[in-house]
Amino acid sequence: MSTHNLKTWMPFYQDVIEGCKTFELRKNDRDYQVGDILNLIEVDPSYELALTGRQTNKEVVYLLTGWGLQQGYVVLAIK
Repeated sequence: MSTHNLKTWMPFYQDVIEGCKTFELRKNDRDYQVGDILNLIEVDPSYELALTGRQTNKEVVYLLTGWGLQQGYVVLAIK
């Protein structure tokens, strides 16, 4: 199990917090695995990706590769 620090744009971060976004689409450059922890760090895309100070941890509960995804990308189901 690994912990991954990932920047997340404000509107998407808020959707994760509210529980309506339960997945992440990411380039699989970190060898993501079920059980990994994503430390999602909110950034403001309109202000040079400045950190907002908010962050949350989510666990990867399912990993989807292939199925029409561009090679090297993965969908991570999170809770």
